[in-house]
Amino acid sequence: MSIQGVQPKLNARLSVKEQAFEIVDIHGRYIIKPQSEIYTQLPENESITMKMASAFGIETPFSGLVYSKDGSRSYFVRRFDRYGHNKKFAVEDFAQLSGEKRDTKYNFSMEKLLTILDEFCTFPMIDKARLLRRVLFCFVTGNEDMHLKNFSLIRNLKITKLSPAYDLLNTTIAMTGATEELALPLAGKKRKITAELLFDYYAKERMGLNEKMIESIKENLEEMRPEMENLIRISFLNEEMQAQYLDMMEERYKRLLK
Repeated sequence: MSIQGVQPKLNARLSVKEQAFEIVDIHGRYIIKPQSEIYTQLPENESITMKMASAFGIETPFSGLVYSKDGSRSYFVRRFDRYGHNKKFAVEDFAQLSGEKRDTKYNFSMEKLLTILDEFCTFPMIDKARLLRRVLFCFVTGNEDMHLKNFSLIRNLKITKLSPAYDLLNTTIAMTGATEELALPLAGKKRKITAELLFDYYAKERMGLNEKMIESIKENLEEMRPEMENLIRISFLNEEMQAQYLDMMEERYKRLLK
């Protein structure tokens, strides 16, 4: 089950005068996600994972946590598809671009994502490097729910590229008992993903990235590990979930950076 599919979401705008978010039906510039009745600490999980993604060099919209009237924390994120006075950038997710629907968003593969970049992106090789960074980050942070609806392209100033990242959270610790590591299969596999599969097969063979680019991203992933671990330790996740996050990330790092 897609976690995002069962998360309650509210449309909101920020009132500077009231210093609070106002729930609205239309023209909202923010999305609010309160606590879930099914999964524990999703707002805290998504907030810290998005901050880690930003630290790793992934473009993300402004986001964070806000206290609700009942004292619970809700996650907020600014909509990256809005600008000016209720104007919208052209944004389409990969399900729309591939002709899939919400109920078929898992009927694809990691390899086929590249065909979308080749067909629609202004500079596909640049976006393939961005995609690799995002895929590696999702792997080390336990996000096995990156289906077609969670990747989008945005058009701005006549340039079409990957949109800022969104819906990033550690679904492995949120759902418990997860058996898959990828939402979309890579070389026919969704689990037991290896460094060779991600770097040699996907990045080098299928994406066509050169060794220098791959090594640069790999080195950056290793360099940012202490900062990402520290962000988890100072996050609003409880101690148990912090420990689960850190343990899971350590195991994933060992697989990638031998």
